[in-house]
Amino acid sequence: MIPPYVASLRAAVGPDHLLWLPGVNAVVQREDGQVLLHRRSDTGEWSLLSGILEPGESPAAGVVREVREEAGLRVVPERLAAVTVSPRVRHPNGDLAQYLEHLFLCRLAVDGQEARAADDETLEVGWFAMDALPAMRKSVHERLGLALAGQPEAWFTPAG
Repeated sequence: MIPPYVASLRAAVGPDHLLWLPGVNAVVQREDGQVLLHRRSDTGEWSLLSGILEPGESPAAGVVREVREEAGLRVVPERLAAVTVSPRVRHPNGDLAQYLEHLFLCRLAVDGQEARAADDETLEVGWFAMDALPAMRKSVHERLGLALAGQPEAWFTPAG
């Protein structure tokens, strides 16, 4: 779903104007080490749960909201694992965008929750062991690695 404020921007500037948007990505890991992925309805690809921040929303609150909207789970962000910049992307609807991505490692707020495809952005969800991941983009593998590296500090591209 396109957030209303992005839709209003698109109505003003059209799909070819690059929008620079703040986003969040969640690596949700269970105690058994498995990670949650969802299959996106726009591309059919397996990916991290993610989304665009609402105006004024903090990244931590946004990642909690996105996981609940897409997979029906309550999570707790454990740490900010990385801050990255996506490549420019042309979405299936034709919109051009680029994202400042806040990558969070999250845990379930309540054990035993059942993940489910909870909105129209998600075709299906699944828990995967790191040695049994489905086919997905290289950037998703990279973000999983950053979140699960065990580093206390957030990763970012060095300046210069």
